Amino acid sequence: MPVSKEAVMTIKSYQNQAELLAYELGQLISSLYFKSYVSLTKIQRIEWNNRCISTLHAFFITAMSLYFVFFSELYSDHRHAGLVPFRSSSVSTFTLGISVGYFLTDIGMILWFYPSLGGMEYVLHHLLSIVSVAYSMLSGEGQLYTYMVLISETTTPGINLRWYLDTAGLKRSNAYLINGVVIFFAWLVARVLLFGYLFYHVYLHYSQIQRMHIFGIMLVFIVPLVLSVMNLMWFGKIIKGLRKQLAKRQ
Repeated sequence: MPVSKEAVMTIKSYQNQAELLAYELGQLISSLYFKSYVSLTKIQRIEWNNRCISTLHAFFITAMSLYFVFFSELYSDHRHAGLVPFRSSSVSTFTLGISVGYFLTDIGMILWFYPSLGGMEYVLHHLLSIVSVAYSMLSGEGQLYTYMVLISETTTPGINLRWYLDTAGLKRSNAYLINGVVIFFAWLVARVLLFGYLFYHVYLHYSQIQRMHIFGIMLVFIVPLVLSVMNLMWFGKIIKGLRKQLAKRQ
């Protein structure tokens, strides 16, 4: 279900308004309820507010992705409504449009304040996300695999909370330790095991995927592969950091 240019512009307009509101609300709530917020530097405040937006997006896209992948009949093999890689709906397409708007805004912030909000690994991650999500939204191809990858956003709230705790001077608290354990298991499931399931699903539906446009086929194979390598590298750092933190507690 290709999306018209007018629909894309409408989605982008709503996305910009929503993100501006979220940014302002995050700034207001933080200044009222977190005493340490007023003592932050300018760049720390910007990152603090930016992480509020990424957390809201993560909750939204994780819930929608889990629904489409595991609960909706849209991409079910039991549904006889065309090949799986070519299935889409107005809701699934609109949801991807929200994520495209978020990633475009976020990479703009990262590049504007580079490297304060993230290094090249974040730029690469966002570029891959923008290209693959935008292609699925505009062409209607491979949306199921895009949603499988987007489930990995479930780790974002934990990562952001870790940054908040560290910035607030709570690195030695029990909350920081518990957060590290939760991130470990969330990352293992959403960014390691789930990618294994994605590759298995691609293997089972390879004959259908071959009928996609060549660019879409490349995205189905290359993007998850690159992201899985990055996820494993980050997972190694998470394990190392958690082991170091647990050793200090003994």
